[in-house]
Amino acid sequence: MQQSHTPLSTWFWAAYLVTTHTPGMSAVQFQRQLGLRYETAFQILHKLRAGMVRPERDAIGAQYPVEVDETLVGGRTKGEGRGVHHKAIVVGAIEVRAPASDVDGKKHIKALYAGRLRLRVVPNRSSKTLTGFAQDNVVRGAVVRTDEWDGYDGLAKLGYAHEPIVLNGDGEKTDAHLPMIHIAFSNLKTWLLGTHHGVGQQHLQAYLNEFVFRFNRRFYPMTAFNSILGIAAHAAAPTYGTLYSGEWTHPIA
Repeated sequence: MQQSHTPLSTWFWAAYLVTTHTPGMSAVQFQRQLGLRYETAFQILHKLRAGMVRPERDAIGAQYPVEVDETLVGGRTKGEGRGVHHKAIVVGAIEVRAPASDVDGKKHIKALYAGRLRLRVVPNRSSKTLTGFAQDNVVRGAVVRTDEWDGYDGLAKLGYAHEPIVLNGDGEKTDAHLPMIHIAFSNLKTWLLGTHHGVGQQHLQAYLNEFVFRFNRRFYPMTAFNSILGIAAHAAAPTYGTLYSGEWTHPIA
């Protein structure tokens, strides 16, 4: 916001809209709502996304099991042969919470729900990449549930209570063992296509950061508004030139 030619009131409106509008907002919607040039709307959104990653964020899984898995994000590739794609690999980790209520002195477990989420664009599915993601985002000693992919084999040696399972494409096993992360992936892809009509790989991490920010604060929209203003005031932000040249490296949620 500092040294910006855009009025401060516009920044506040932008922050309010992006944090409280349930499906999020595309740059085109932003442009229409605030009466801006498209380039200005695009830049404001990315500056706000740079303020959606709290530098001192803590690791997840201290109290709850964590599901970890990967997915492919991107459109179809035509005319390049069967099995060829240019999709991005996204790895995610999510807490599985089960709140308990005290009724007549007895604990009753309610339905499971998703806790905090982490998402990252990664170059491959190697053991170094996947275990590195876990180390960066999940508390050591946490219960970590994954599929049978050997990229996760090193988790137990790193101090995690690793619970892998062979899924073999079995939908029932997947729903039972990794329900929350697959719901998160599905919601992510629906949001990218529905609100943004797809995004390029160059800026995908920024959109993941927004999805994580909104997801983790979905029960407290006004807290999200206050958070983004506080973080963005101190976060480094991209210029229009660095966004389009590819020089800007998006922070990782």
